Amino acid sequence: MKIGIPKEITDGETRVALIPTMVPPLIKNQYHVLLETSAGAAASHTDKQYQQAGAAIVKDAKELYESADVILKVLPPRLHPANRAHEAEMVQSGSTLIGFLAPWTNAETIHKLAKRGVTAFAMEYIPRITRAQSMDVLSSMATVAGYKAVLLAASMMGKMFPLLMTAAGTVPPANVLVLGAGVAGLQAIATAKRLGAKIEAFDPRPAVKEQVKSLGANFIDMESTENVETAGGYAKEQPEEFLLKEREVIGARLAKTHAVICTAQVFSKRAPVLITAEMLKLMQPGSVIVDLAAEQGGNCEGVEPGKTVEKNGVTIIGAVNLAATMAVDASQMYSRNVVNLFRHLYPTPDSVPDFADEIVKSACVTHNGEIVNEAIRKSLDAK
Repeated sequence: MKIGIPKEITDGETRVALIPTMVPPLIKNQYHVLLETSAGAAASHTDKQYQQAGAAIVKDAKELYESADVILKVLPPRLHPANRAHEAEMVQSGSTLIGFLAPWTNAETIHKLAKRGVTAFAMEYIPRITRAQSMDVLSSMATVAGYKAVLLAASMMGKMFPLLMTAAGTVPPANVLVLGAGVAGLQAIATAKRLGAKIEAFDPRPAVKEQVKSLGANFIDMESTENVETAGGYAKEQPEEFLLKEREVIGARLAKTHAVICTAQVFSKRAPVLITAEMLKLMQPGSVIVDLAAEQGGNCEGVEPGKTVEKNGVTIIGAVNLAATMAVDASQMYSRNVVNLFRHLYPTPDSVPDFADEIVKSACVTHNGEIVNEAIRKSLDAK
């Protein structure tokens, strides 16, 4: 079985799906690894390092896709700029594709993969169960994003984060508010704490209170009888009445806040608006908001994905794909996650995926010429 690693072609994407140190274990298990020339360069991994690890280098994407039985990618397939062919149509019929697929926003790609007879697995659909933790790429990338979000806020502020006692007087610490205490939010809290900020965190789930406090942040309580979490551990979409209560609690903190890190997202849904345009007027001029939910519509009204804008003296950063800005560690984490899934799917070169297994069934999007994920199929058929 030949495993192919193409170079990512989306603008700004620096990660690679497989790092050199993960090649030898695959070769030991009788797999062959093929790498497109310079696929790991943006993540600081040279072709020579891959060759020394045992991988073979192929000259271009066309040759790679024609040779591989399994393709490991980071971002969803798209139109290749070099040969004007869509990557989904370059994957060989009957082969396997593993990577992020973002099916809700890539309907055409999903249909192309199904038509080609490709068995496609979406990394973002790995179920949140104990035996799948080593494959949980959403948590891995959220860890990177939460860390980098705080660094962005610190670099854009005109104020230092820590308390400083100087000959010129005392410099009080920055006040940081983190919205959402999932993986990204908790990492943001930990990073802001290391930088010396005073931190408050808000999340409607009482269960995360102890985690927030253990990292040194003050947890903002909100009385609620709503069921705010799915059985799979994701936040649930909430009615407008509930969001109004959340905004009231958050708004009471904004006047003294120097930086807000927004991390609240609902899987496959629009992100909840937690800071309205009117609430922005409560913040001090020079304050910064880093919105990690920008691509899902944003937690902050008026955020623009991939752009930095200023409204009422507040800088709003529409953070997009922050993991790609930390390519070395993000690639390492992603590589381990994707290889763990691959090994689960194909324990040996002659094995086939067990579609009765919960992990396999949950992550598989297309198989045998069909879209097999029922929720995705119904959503795409309705469009």
